[in-house]
Amino acid sequence: MFRSTKFFQATCIIFIALLLGSCNPGDVAATDVSASPTASAPETFVVEALTRLAVTPTVEPTPRPKDYNPLTGLPVADPSLLKLPALLVSISHFPVEARPQAGLSFAPYVFEIYITEGATRFLAAFYGQFPAPEVPIVGDCEVRRERFTQTDLILGNQVWLDSNANSTHEAWENGIGGVCVNLYDSTGALIQQTATDSNGYYGFNVEPGNYTLEFLKPEEMDFAQKNAGEEKTDSDVDPATGRTDALDVTASIRDLDAGLIPLNIPPPTSALPPAKVGPVRSGRMVYRHIAAFFPDSCLIYAFASPEVLEHLPKCAFVDHDVQGGGYMLEISEMMRLAKASKKPKQTVDYTSNVYSTDPPEGGVDASRLHVYIAWLNQSAWVYEPLYQSWWRYVDDADQGTPGVVHPEVDRLTGRQLHFENVIVLFARHEVISPTNLEIRMEQDWLGDALLFRDGKMYKIRWSTVATDEEFKADRRKPIQFLHLDDKTPFPLKPGKTWILVVTPETPVTEKSAGEWLLNFFQPPGAK
Repeated sequence: MFRSTKFFQATCIIFIALLLGSCNPGDVAATDVSASPTASAPETFVVEALTRLAVTPTVEPTPRPKDYNPLTGLPVADPSLLKLPALLVSISHFPVEARPQAGLSFAPYVFEIYITEGATRFLAAFYGQFPAPEVPIVGDCEVRRERFTQTDLILGNQVWLDSNANSTHEAWENGIGGVCVNLYDSTGALIQQTATDSNGYYGFNVEPGNYTLEFLKPEEMDFAQKNAGEEKTDSDVDPATGRTDALDVTASIRDLDAGLIPLNIPPPTSALPPAKVGPVRSGRMVYRHIAAFFPDSCLIYAFASPEVLEHLPKCAFVDHDVQGGGYMLEISEMMRLAKASKKPKQTVDYTSNVYSTDPPEGGVDASRLHVYIAWLNQSAWVYEPLYQSWWRYVDDADQGTPGVVHPEVDRLTGRQLHFENVIVLFARHEVISPTNLEIRMEQDWLGDALLFRDGKMYKIRWSTVATDEEFKADRRKPIQFLHLDDKTPFPLKPGKTWILVVTPETPVTEKSAGEWLLNFFQPPGAK
C-alpha cells in the first residue's frame, strides 16, 4: 500500500550561469506536501534569464498509438511483450573493459548513477523488446563513422531495412549503413557523395537550389515502393532509377528516406556477437526506489554489500565476476526471468509520461553536454541534426588522454548509441558509508531536472509523488517529468531516455554558445 504521508525534497540552490564553474549551494530544507498533493517545491534554481527556460504548458502530446511502448511513445513489433514486466539490469561502466556495453540501445530508459570513487553505473530498464545480437547488413560504401555537422540547409535522413516488405518504415526497423548516396545539381552534375552511417543516416549541406538524390542499392536488395504512405514513414526513391524527384530546396528537408527490401537474407553466422547483455555488476541502494516505480519488475544484479543487499528486491542474482568488466547475462535468461515475473491477472501498465514529436516552446540552445564526473570518467552528449537525437560519447579513462571522448556503440550491434532525451536529474545524495550512497528517489519526492531534446535544454521537474490514479489502483507508475507547475506532464521526444542522476549542488554551466558543462559535485563524506 502507498504511504499516506507525502514528503518531498527541497534541494540545494544551483546556479546555472554563463561563467564556468559557478556554484553556490544553499541550505537544504525538507517540506511536507501531505496537505496539498499539488504543492510546488521551493525554487531550487537561480538561472540567468529564467524566462529562457520556463515553458508554458501548451504543446499537445502526440496521440497515443495502438500497441505503443509507454516508455518510448513508439509502437512495438510484438505487443505481447508489453504484458511482461520490465527487467532492470545493473550494468557496469568501470573498469573500461566493460565498454562498449551490450544491450543499452534496446533499453527505453537508462539511469546513470554515481557509485563513489569517481565512477558511475547504469541501471537499464528493458521493456517491450528484448535485446538481440546483430551483424548489420551494409551497402557497398564504407560505413560513415563521423557525426554529421550542419553548415547550411540539410538534405537527408535515413536508408532503412524494410524487413516485412510493406514499404512502410516501422519504428523497430533498423537503418542500413554503408549505402552510397550521390547528390546532383539542376544540370545533372554530380556535386557531392556520402555514405550512410551505422544507423543508416546520411546528409548533405546545400545552398538553396534544385537537386536530385541517388541511392546505390546493394546486391540482393530492391527498393521499397515509392510514396506508399505518410511522408515520414514511406520511401522517396523511384525503384527503377534509385533517384528521388527533383527537389526545389528553399529550406532543410530531413525526411528523404529510402527503404530497401532484402531478397535473400543469409542465415545467422558465428560472426554474430554473443547473445548476452552487460557486463552486470553489483546492486546499489537507489535501485530499490527505481524498482518500486516499475511494479513487478525483475531487478538483476551481481550481489551487493551487506548493508545494501538487505534492502534490495531479490529477483535474480548473477555471478560477481569482474573479469572483462562483469558478468554477461544470457538474453534467453532475460526472457525466462521476464515471463517468471509476470503475476497472474496482473496488468502491466507503465503509462506515466507524455510524448510529442514537436519540440516544446522555450528552452535554450544546446548542441553539446560535457559530463565531468571525475578526471578519468568523462562523457558527452552531442546533438546530431540528422538523427535529431543525442550521440553518446565516452572517454577511455586513460591518464594520457583525460577528457578525450569518442562516439560509443552497442556491443550487440556495433551501431552508434543515441538517445532522443537526455535528462539531468538533481536528487539528494546521502552517504551511508564511504562507498555507499542513498539517493532520494523514493515515493513522494519532487526535484529539479534539465531535459535535453531537439537541440534545446529545458528546465523541468521530476516527481515520484503518487497521482490520484496510482492511489485508486494501489499501484505505482514510473517517475514523471513535469512542467514547473509540478502538475502538467512535460512532453518527451518519442524514443529512448537517458537519465543522469546528480547531486543538487552540481553546476551546469554554458562554456560557449550551446555548449554546456556538467561538473559533478561529490557528496561530502563519499570516497
